[in-house]
Amino acid sequence: MKADKQKVLKLLHTVQGQLNGIEKMINNDDYCMNISNQLLASIAILKKINIEIVSAHLQSCVVNATSEEDKKEKIDEIAYLLQRMN
Repeated sequence: MKADKQKVLKLLHTVQGQLNGIEKMINNDDYCMNISNQLLASIAILKKINIEIVSAHLQSCVVNATSEEDKKEKIDEIAYLLQRMN
């Protein structure tokens, strides 16, 4: 992985903390909308992590692909990933 590992891990730890908090909220029967807001915040951080990883992939793996076939394969992977993001 070519992404900034420290940045990715810091964000991932934040999400883990949020998920632990969400679990407590559910166990405590907290207000549904508060739980939903925390879920959306976690999803936003996961999306940010994914953007960091995909951006690093584009800047390293795709740019440094040695053959046209390899470049096409890398671009096809990105296209497939973008389709799955919706």
